[in-house]
Amino acid sequence: MEKAYTYDIALSLLCRNSLRRALQLLDHYGNAQEAWRAIDQEGMRECWQRALRETEWIESHGIRVYTLADDDYPYRLRQCPDRPLVLYAKGNVRPSDGHMVSIVGTRRASERGREMTEALVRDLAAMLDRVTIVSGGAYGIDIAAHRAAIRCNIPTIIVPAHGLDRIYPSQHRPDAIAALAHGGLLTEHVSGTEPVAANFVQRNRIVAGLADAVVVVESREKGGSLITARMAGDYDRELFAFPGRPTDENALGCNMLIRRQQAQLINNAAELIETMGWTARSEAHRPVQTAIPEMMADLTPEQSNLARMLQEAEEGIHINLMVMETARDYSDVASDLVMMEMLGVVKAMPGGIYRIVR
Repeated sequence: MEKAYTYDIALSLLCRNSLRRALQLLDHYGNAQEAWRAIDQEGMRECWQRALRETEWIESHGIRVYTLADDDYPYRLRQCPDRPLVLYAKGNVRPSDGHMVSIVGTRRASERGREMTEALVRDLAAMLDRVTIVSGGAYGIDIAAHRAAIRCNIPTIIVPAHGLDRIYPSQHRPDAIAALAHGGLLTEHVSGTEPVAANFVQRNRIVAGLADAVVVVESREKGGSLITARMAGDYDRELFAFPGRPTDENALGCNMLIRRQQAQLINNAAELIETMGWTARSEAHRPVQTAIPEMMADLTPEQSNLARMLQEAEEGIHINLMVMETARDYSDVASDLVMMEMLGVVKAMPGGIYRIVR
């Protein structure tokens, strides 16, 4: 059974140890099928047979596949230089909807850390119309964030370090099943992939790349959450951390991020929302300006089109969505937005979001 995405799977398997090479091939040939047909490399037959078996498994298990050729490939992740070639999803995953907040931390979470995580998710759910909680499904802060989202009936995306034919750790299987109704699982790994150490580090870039904001709740001096934090900085994501007592081992990583000005200090969801420039529910019913300001008369037709798009979106629009909607080059849209910001027509928000000045 061959599908269009079978070529993407085959290419990802062939280049599993060289993602940059795979992305270069896609960029040069335009799509995975053309790239696959053009190259001649050892191991291609084996990878193709494996890709065919994976295609059959995907079709029989109701897995959703995202490739870079798909318009609905997560747009935040698409802008990352080391974006996955293929993503596999189970459930009702909508990785481009609303606000995306990744919450990470130590696996040896304290009771205080779990309580802070619960309060953060609960308040985000209460204050925002659309928010999705992203994490890695691990012990500690990760699973506390997922469980809080499930209790609050908001979407949560679990990003495992293995294929979708298993759940690791197995104790979290009920949580993964519960997440399927409003969210689910998203991974770059084919079925049969074991949760080996390297995959956890690799997984962290998806947790960071999917997000508008990354929050470190608790972290020791070293650990996976600090790797995710570094990746968030590399991807120009807004990074936040909860402070803790200097003598608290679980606060050492967070305090270090804050001290080095790599993360912004927050104590609650309201501070995160304010910093991100998001509209809380208490502010959602303020009158929305519908008339085009006089200054827009000086805009080019392309800039006026962007302004009209932004007027219809009170929460603002990500630049990548505007690029897709207008079918224009990224550099041209970015240049227009800079000019519009100088004219006072739009305002740049954290995470690549732009809003009309009202």
